[in-house]
Amino acid sequence: MTALSILDLVRVTEDTNARSALDNSRDLAGHAEQWGYQRFWVAEHHNMIGIASAATSVVIAHIAAGTKTIRVGAGGIMLPNHAPIVIAEQFGTLDRLFPGRIDLGLGRAPGTDQMTMRALRRSLQNSDNFPQDVQELQAYFAEAGPNQRLQAVPAAGTNVPLWILGSSNYGAQLAAVLGLPYAFASHFAPEMLLQALEIYRTHFEPSEQLAKPHTMVGVNIIAADTDAEAKRLWTTQQMSFTNMFRGTRGLSQPPIDDIETYWSPAEKMQAMGMLRRAIIGSKETVRAGIAALVEETKADELMIVSDVYEHPKRLKSYQMIAEAAAGLVEAPAAVA
Repeated sequence: MTALSILDLVRVTEDTNARSALDNSRDLAGHAEQWGYQRFWVAEHHNMIGIASAATSVVIAHIAAGTKTIRVGAGGIMLPNHAPIVIAEQFGTLDRLFPGRIDLGLGRAPGTDQMTMRALRRSLQNSDNFPQDVQELQAYFAEAGPNQRLQAVPAAGTNVPLWILGSSNYGAQLAAVLGLPYAFASHFAPEMLLQALEIYRTHFEPSEQLAKPHTMVGVNIIAADTDAEAKRLWTTQQMSFTNMFRGTRGLSQPPIDDIETYWSPAEKMQAMGMLRRAIIGSKETVRAGIAALVEETKADELMIVSDVYEHPKRLKSYQMIAEAAAGLVEAPAAVA
């Protein structure tokens, strides 16, 4: 059985602002826990006016305060941007506020451009220290020793569960060696999905956190009453990817009737390469797509992005996805 979870981009649209995006995210999380989603994650992105989750730990606190049972966390924190002790302090505090509900997914990429990375006082070389930084984080979350002079307060003893996020074999190998759950970003980088999952499962070594491999697969899914309506809603995300290639990232745009009028053939090829595993359509189409993806990947969880422009239609999409997956997925429980 496969669990369903949500990755929310906290999109700022042409008709909203950052505050409404944050409140819409919290509202979605409240509905999601009623519909049986296991966890609700937001990601660290900087210098992007269309995404309001840059202060990721603050956003997580906002969402967790508006929910009761769903796990809330980062998918992910881009660890090269931060000193591990600062992340331990932030997520240890979150766990004290919302015990047993906080996840910490860790990525190796900077999650931004080089100019912004310099503003964050970080460097590309920080990525080389990623394995050591992950282990340093683990040490901060463990129980403090009697003579331990350096502590991440109040993180010690919280044992916040860590996840490794990745879009290549590197993250799969690291997650396997450290015995951590592994999430693959196939919602934007599907190329190495199956190879990375195989490497992770083959080389997994049990740890105190996890006894056996646990895989999460990112996937874009949009559900609507008809296939045609879902494909129209999808144009918002298709335009967003096109704008990324153009270097003109901005606010989320409303759907259009004909995406072919928006992108060039080259842009279409690039965007659809990144989005090729998307599942777009009616409830029946979505159910068939989910069943095929689970059969192919044997994923323990699907981390779903439903990038729909209007909040009510986004809520409807996520509800229909949960209904479509009924019988294919399990209720929340599984791994922390």
